Amino acid sequence: MRSFLLLLCTLFSATGPPADSLQRSSPGPEPIVGMMTRSYVDASRMNWSRSAPRPLRTAIWYPVDGTNKRETIFGGTTEMFLPVAVAPGEPVSGKSRAYPLVVMSHGTGGSALMMMWLGTHLAANGYIVAAVNHHGNTAAEAAPAPQGFLLYWERAADLKVLIDAVLSDPVFGERVDRERIGAAGFSLGGYTVIAAAGGRFSQPTFDEFCQSPQRDFTCEPQNEFPEAPARFAALRETDPGVTESLRRSGQSYRDPRIKAVFAIAPALGSGFTPNGLRHVNVPVQIVAGEGDVIAPLATNARRYASLVPGARLTVLPGAVGHYVFLHECSLRGREALPICRDAPGVDRAAVHRTVREQALQFFDSMLKDTQ
Repeated sequence: MRSFLLLLCTLFSATGPPADSLQRSSPGPEPIVGMMTRSYVDASRMNWSRSAPRPLRTAIWYPVDGTNKRETIFGGTTEMFLPVAVAPGEPVSGKSRAYPLVVMSHGTGGSALMMMWLGTHLAANGYIVAAVNHHGNTAAEAAPAPQGFLLYWERAADLKVLIDAVLSDPVFGERVDRERIGAAGFSLGGYTVIAAAGGRFSQPTFDEFCQSPQRDFTCEPQNEFPEAPARFAALRETDPGVTESLRRSGQSYRDPRIKAVFAIAPALGSGFTPNGLRHVNVPVQIVAGEGDVIAPLATNARRYASLVPGARLTVLPGAVGHYVFLHECSLRGREALPICRDAPGVDRAAVHRTVREQALQFFDSMLKDTQ
């Protein structure tokens, strides 16, 4: 599976229309959005090889005015995922002085681009969206790192630095309404955005859960990097970066600038005590599939919803599973990649339409226009 996930970090240029288009209020293709990438870094933390600052490679989608410029990504020779058209490098739309910002966090071993199905929709409807590749835990890098897979809280720290970077960006900094910032994430990214909203993860609580009869798949080696736990166990004894990070595991990573959180099939719900989630004091919307066996409802989405004050949960019924929330695949992709194959009767495109409209309505209602 790792070799296929590496395909996600490659961009292929071609001419073509956007896939799975959805117009918010009328039929026809969705407005094309701009896209830029940024090589942000966190100078306060080292990368996992301790050779340079921690990288925060980021994809940014944003509204643009009418343009004939377009390139497609997820296309090219691989044809595993449906192409999406963007307008790279175009100026930010002048229709508003400033736009709300949504920062996005991908799932285990995934990438910023796998969140594009949601990010471009928000951008088409008036948001600047910044999706980060979490170092050591992303297919957008040449190789994974066990630290990136097991030191979960470092991902929440990424979001704070990402917001700082976007607000200082020469193109986007002055175009963001700093009072209207939200966060969205999938799977481990769902954990990440809840942690960034104030949830305090407890490694001892998660370890205890994983030693109990109630343990779920989140305790197991993950398909994207099954060797990670064994390699991490060795690093605990020898790597000073691991020791340093473990000391920070129970800290709060709350960023008060985040005003609303949309979590999709969030994982690691059993790593929080009730007290660890009661300090999340921003609106939280959670959506998950009833057929999810990767992050089962009872120990993840339902647990978050029951412990985060005021959280709202939508359960998509039937066989809707975990990987349905990844980018839509082509026929070839469905034939070749397990993550592209949904249960019979599940329409990934329809699920995406439902979830992205929920996300848009949620952020529209929670990130009030302060201008």
